[in-house]
Amino acid sequence: MRFDRGTCLLPCPLDDMASGTMVSMHAPALLTPTWTAITTEPDGLGESPFWHPQEQRLYWVDIPGRRIARVLVQGLQAQGLVEYWPLTQEPGCIAPVQGGGLVMALRDGIYAARDWQGDLQLLAAAPYDTTRLRFNDGKCDAQGRFWAGSLYEPKDQALGMLYMLDGQGLHAMMGGEKDGVNHGVVTANGLAWSPDGRTAYWADTAAHQVRAFDAGAATGQLSAARVFHQMTPKPAGWVWGDAAAYGGRPDGAAMDSEGCYWSAQYEGQRLLRLSPTGQVLAEVATPVPCPTMPCFGGPDLKTLFITTSRQGRSPQELAQYPEAGCVFATRVEVAGLPVNVYRT
Repeated sequence: MRFDRGTCLLPCPLDDMASGTMVSMHAPALLTPTWTAITTEPDGLGESPFWHPQEQRLYWVDIPGRRIARVLVQGLQAQGLVEYWPLTQEPGCIAPVQGGGLVMALRDGIYAARDWQGDLQLLAAAPYDTTRLRFNDGKCDAQGRFWAGSLYEPKDQALGMLYMLDGQGLHAMMGGEKDGVNHGVVTANGLAWSPDGRTAYWADTAAHQVRAFDAGAATGQLSAARVFHQMTPKPAGWVWGDAAAYGGRPDGAAMDSEGCYWSAQYEGQRLLRLSPTGQVLAEVATPVPCPTMPCFGGPDLKTLFITTSRQGRSPQELAQYPEAGCVFATRVEVAGLPVNVYRT
């Protein structure tokens, strides 16, 4: 990542020696890195990127394109052509499997494949009405369990939930009604865990909110729900090109080695780097208006990749940003966490 003078990416917390507390002594850094397009053929809606360290490949999905993609990457350049795996359903998210292969959340269930473009084995059927809901954002935790949230396509009710797949089956972990309160979301997004695994993060895109939870390593249970960061809602009637300011809403996310949460701000043309207490440490400009999810990769995990979207964007916006939907990369100073693998 290239920085202008005075915009160095600061470590997450700074130690206040006098009080013994961890505080930030700086206003948010406004960063304008140089991004390199990794792909030339745009996706409709790219999501769920992860770096495969053994293969030195970047993997991701194109949800409306109903395909999984992968490409070898060296430095900030793709090596060879992007490989595509066509599917019959929308893939919401993917993760690598220990020993090889992929686990993927498709509209009607969670599947595993031992080989690239191999046969799919159904691990768990979708526990919802597939005419109105589908799986969306997800990934594995450090214990090798696969998590996936759901998205309610009419987007007029918070019926999305968060599920976990382990050796005993598929479990609803968050969402639904309890004690007369609906704990669901409209669009499940932004799943991540702190480096020590004790805190989980989960976003509701429509609510412009990222939530934090205490995470139980042994069971995966989530408790002590609280608001981690609240973004400013979208102005009524806002569309791209309006003069009114809009910073975007939380989409996918990644965690760095300092415990800072990187959140893609859809329609905001930026990423937010949030401290473990939810404070904005940096705003990172992106090359197109709709970043969808970041991930860290490269041999040192200091290459930051982002997937992006062009789905539903206006002709005027696409004329100004023809690379919308492509995958981009830049370099950062703080390494990310390695991808977690699915273990049965």
